[in-house]
Amino acid sequence: MINQELKRTKLYQWHVDHAARLVPFAGWEMPVQYPTGPIEEHRLTRRSAGLFDIDHMGQITISGPDAEAYLNQLVTWDIGLMAENDAHYALMCYENGGIVDDVFIYKLLERWFVVVNASNLVKDYQWMEAHRNGYNVTISDISEETYMVALQGPRALELLQKLMAVNLEAMPRFTAIEDKLNGFPTIIGRTGYTGEDGVELFFSASAALNLWQAILDAGETNGIEVKPIGLAARDSLRFEPGFPLYGHEISANVTPLEAGLGWACKFETDFIGRTTLLEQKEHGISKKIIAFEMTEKSVPRQDYPITTNDGQVIGRVVTGMYAPTSDKYCGHAFVSAEYAKIGTKINIIIRDKPKAALVVKRPFYTPSYKKLRITN
Repeated sequence: MINQELKRTKLYQWHVDHAARLVPFAGWEMPVQYPTGPIEEHRLTRRSAGLFDIDHMGQITISGPDAEAYLNQLVTWDIGLMAENDAHYALMCYENGGIVDDVFIYKLLERWFVVVNASNLVKDYQWMEAHRNGYNVTISDISEETYMVALQGPRALELLQKLMAVNLEAMPRFTAIEDKLNGFPTIIGRTGYTGEDGVELFFSASAALNLWQAILDAGETNGIEVKPIGLAARDSLRFEPGFPLYGHEISANVTPLEAGLGWACKFETDFIGRTTLLEQKEHGISKKIIAFEMTEKSVPRQDYPITTNDGQVIGRVVTGMYAPTSDKYCGHAFVSAEYAKIGTKINIIIRDKPKAALVVKRPFYTPSYKKLRITN
C-alpha cells in the first residue's frame, strides 16, 4: 500500500493508466518501471529516445544585483566563466568539504536557474537562505509551478525538433534556450544524466500532460521509437557513465575530491568548503571511489562490505547493479586509497560470503559526448 502522504506529479494518473509500477522515492510516488521492464527501457534510451517524468526534482531561481557573487561563494564552479544561456554542473559543500548537494546551474536572462535533487530541496533552499550574508538577492523556490521532464537518447533532438521552430542542433551541449514547445513557453537545456545526448525541459506544470503526450505522439507520427522510462532505468543509465547520485556516490560524508569530482571545483573562487578541500588536495585523500566488476557470479548492492582476501574490511559498496550496456554485474565503492588501483582483486561480502571482484577503470560506458569528464 502506497502512503497517501507521498506527493504525486501531474502525470501520476497517466502513469497509472499505462501500467507503471509506482514506488515511494524522495517523498514522491514515482514510476520505477513500465511493463517492458527497466532493462529494455535502458536499452531503448541508448538506441533511440526515452522520456522521463522527473518533476520530483527541485528548481530554485536566484536574481538581484548580487546574484552572481552570492552564487559564486555557494558553489564549487566559477560561474563567472559562464555566458548567458550556459549550463554547468557544480556542487554545494559544507565547510568540512562534505557535499550539501550536486546541482545544475543555468545562466538565463536576468536570473540564475538552479536544479537540485528532490530529496534535498528543502535542505538546499534553507542552506541558500542561511548563506545570504548580506547579498542583495532574491531566492525563489519555483518547484511547485515548474514541471521537469527529460528526453534523452541519440534521436532525442530529432524528435523534439518536430515540435519546435528553433534549430536544436545549433545548441551546443550544456547550453539552454527559452522558446516555445508545442506552443508552451519552455526552458530547453541541452543537458541530462543518462550518458546520452538530449534535453531537460522546464515548463508550466499546467502544460505537463499536453507536452508529455505531444512528445510521445510526435515519435509515433514520425517513426521515432520513444517510450516513458522509469527510475530503475534512469539509475542504471546514470550509473554506467559514472554520474554520481546523492546518497550513493556523494553525500555529506564525501568530498568532491574523494568522489572524483575535482574537475567540478574551481579553486580560484572562495566557495564554502574550499579551505578544507585545498588541504585535502595537498595532503591526499584516505578513501577513493572505484569501479568494480564481479568476477564471481553474484549481485552487489549498496552498503555491502568490501574486503581483501585475508578478510580486512577496506570499504563499502555505494552503488551495485546489473549494467545492461556492458552486460555485467558491477558497482561503485569507496575503499581505502591504497586499494583503488585498477586491477586490484577485492571481495564483496554478499550474504556473509565473500564474492570475488576486480577494480576496473571508470566509467563502464563512455558518454556520447565528451565535455562532462568523469575520471577514476
